[in-house]
Amino acid sequence: MATVILVRHGRTTANAAGLLAGRAAGVSLDQIGCGQAAFTGDRLAVVPLAGVVSSPLERCQQTAQFILERQAGNPSALDEPDLTECDYGQWQGRMLSDLATEDLWAAVQSQPSAVVFPGGESMAAMQARSVAAIRRHDAAFEAEYGPGAVWAAVSHGDIIKSILADALGMHLDLFQRINVGPASVSIVHYGALRPSVLATNTDAGDLSWLSKGIKTNDAPVGGGAGHTAQ
Repeated sequence: MATVILVRHGRTTANAAGLLAGRAAGVSLDQIGCGQAAFTGDRLAVVPLAGVVSSPLERCQQTAQFILERQAGNPSALDEPDLTECDYGQWQGRMLSDLATEDLWAAVQSQPSAVVFPGGESMAAMQARSVAAIRRHDAAFEAEYGPGAVWAAVSHGDIIKSILADALGMHLDLFQRINVGPASVSIVHYGALRPSVLATNTDAGDLSWLSKGIKTNDAPVGGGAGHTAQ
């Protein structure tokens, strides 16, 4: 299968204020977030991307544009509603400090598989739709460009954490152990036998090794020799 680079959007005005933006319109990258997204675009510039798939929300669209502008080729640009932010329902637009006093907060931290946000979405449904979307696009990019294809998906923190949890074979109740910072890069290769998580939550480092493609062999016993930059 192909390889997906999971990119969280850069820091937003809501992130800086400690506000749960959810799906609210008009939440854009702040100055720091623009710098983060530009740097991530620079990191990905050495990787010829087959396409960039993005959540339709503004902050992800902005981040995706920073990536697309730095690509030497002409990768496809697609919106994917199933990669949009979780529907936090009545929690949307509230301060995280206030939400931390809610009874539901403890379940979000320790048993997210049982959480349904009031007036919103369950975290299990959030994971199911986002994982299905990633696997669907991954198969499509492989079918069109071959198993060496590399593509990027720009989405949100909880979405990417849930995708990584699935790829790692973790129960959703453990996904809060994963950190995904603003404009961070995580990498998953969906091999024939199992997904392989190549990186999580990176905000620096050379990615040129991805341009060589990922081999689909069995996992090397002992860890293998690793990859080398071009």
